[in-house]
Amino acid sequence: MSTRHRAAVLGSPIAHSLSPVLHRAAYRELGLDDWSYDRFEVDEAALPGFVGELDASWAGLSLTMPLKRAIIPLLDEVTDTAASVEAVNTVVLTEDGRRVGDNTDIPGMIAALRERGVEKVDSAAVLGAGATASSALAALARICSGPVTAYVRSEARAEEMRGWGERLGVDVRTAAWDAAAEGFGAPLVIATTPAGTTDALAASVPDAPGTLFDVLYDPWPTRLAAAWSARGGKVVGGLDLLVHQAVLQVEQMTGRAPGPLAAMRAAGEKALAER
Repeated sequence: MSTRHRAAVLGSPIAHSLSPVLHRAAYRELGLDDWSYDRFEVDEAALPGFVGELDASWAGLSLTMPLKRAIIPLLDEVTDTAASVEAVNTVVLTEDGRRVGDNTDIPGMIAALRERGVEKVDSAAVLGAGATASSALAALARICSGPVTAYVRSEARAEEMRGWGERLGVDVRTAAWDAAAEGFGAPLVIATTPAGTTDALAASVPDAPGTLFDVLYDPWPTRLAAAWSARGGKVVGGLDLLVHQAVLQVEQMTGRAPGPLAAMRAAGEKALAER
């Protein structure tokens, strides 16, 4: 019987994280009574010390901002998926003590879209240019056959997104943030910006829009997501992404598959409703 039964989410700030709710719900559903999942406030400076003290009781870590890149030099191996965007959100500690980094955000995005019937698109728009936007491009590399337009606030960000596109094999075009509403005609729009950033765009949603994937989950719905739904568009939310990427983390850390998607989503919805 393995004694590797500890896991946690690390980041800063971390108090808002829903990860403990989701993972603990999974453990309950899977009957893993001796497993625990906690959250720790850890910044980039404290990360090497924290990781260095992990003992054989640890099975895995979830990583959020600002640690997804900072963790990479501390790992023994990084999967191709994580390497493609230089971002690790999952670390599995193997029986022989190795630390393996992966990125479940990318397959999580694809799974969340597939669940809503979006399997392939011929073009897309991405709002924003941060770490989540590069994960979105990596997901689009697998499901989008045509161009992706990224709406960004600066030429430096535009250059960054075009660079990710070249690296990931995506035809990325860039446009100024002021023109973001022009992207709403695409069959898939992925909003990756912080809370409040897209509120002013809600009035510009066209009639009969395609699919909006808004990666925020609190507050929910965002103004943009509410306007999109009101005009008959399909909306995939941040909780969908959070749950799908967490299911994949649970499967990797516990070795049990499939992860209990429905139980994890219900726990997440309940926790958000109580906030």
